[in-house]
Amino acid sequence: MLTKYLLPLLAALGFLFASYTVVSSNKPMPIAPAVAEPASAPFKAFIAGAGIIEPKSQNIAIGTPLSRTVTAVAVKVGDNVKAGAPLFSLDDRDIRAELEVKLADLAKAQADFNVAKATLNDTQSLSNLAEAVTDKRAISQEELLKRRNALQINKARLDSAKALIMQADASVNNTETTLERLVIRAPTNGEVLQVNLRAGEFAQAGALNTPLLVLGNLDALHVRVDIDENDAWRFNKASKAVAYLRGNRNVKVELSLAYVEPYVIPKKSLTGDSTERVDTRVLQALYRFERKQLPVYVGQQMDVFIEAQDDTLPPTVTTPPVATDAAL
Repeated sequence: MLTKYLLPLLAALGFLFASYTVVSSNKPMPIAPAVAEPASAPFKAFIAGAGIIEPKSQNIAIGTPLSRTVTAVAVKVGDNVKAGAPLFSLDDRDIRAELEVKLADLAKAQADFNVAKATLNDTQSLSNLAEAVTDKRAISQEELLKRRNALQINKARLDSAKALIMQADASVNNTETTLERLVIRAPTNGEVLQVNLRAGEFAQAGALNTPLLVLGNLDALHVRVDIDENDAWRFNKASKAVAYLRGNRNVKVELSLAYVEPYVIPKKSLTGDSTERVDTRVLQALYRFERKQLPVYVGQQMDVFIEAQDDTLPPTVTTPPVATDAAL
């Protein structure tokens, strides 16, 4: 009798529990609040773009003209360097040994020049004595001709010795230039932003995906803003621009235009928006602000808003006058 009523009761309870589970699981998940509220544009009509901070001089990727082992790194990240200051040095032992050989060749060439000069002086004296004889019977014509020829030969040997000195000296200068190139120096005043090599590592010459060292002039900072090609017609160089720090929309700075690169390029950085096309092209505008105005770092992204003309207004187009037959 108990089983007759227990089984339907358990079945009813199971049905109710399943229904509750289905209903509760179909409830929409609450949207998690944003960690930081995004910035909003302070203009009625605006162009929005992602900006990336870079030095006034842009990022200078330091390389090496020769592939060699690094012997010393003279700077560290954060150092301020002057133009011409050494950044790192490469192994130069073989070049220094070669320089010693070429210095010896230069010394030998100088010695040969001195010998040629002394020989010429001796030949010149003998030729002068022969030319000074008034009695033509005292010296044969053959002897006089030999002395004249010897004088010309020794003059040519002296010129050859001079040329050898110049050649040896040029070779020494070439080796010294190679030695100088093995000390990589700062091309401009700036701050060391990144160091990707250590003493004992091999420095590869040529263009690298990861530069050996990155240098930049941080006297002022630039924000490189990507303006979508569809908004390029709305962009005005004289318009106001404001940049907000990502992660804190209360931190902002007014920007002044540094320059515009008048070449529309394919967009490189993507936002992850599903509506964004990978074939988008952008106009890049660089805005300037003082480093002390914001606690930012090179490479950091900012949300930039540029004041633009109202979308409801058609663009102003100046139509050129049509030439008439009378004007032609």
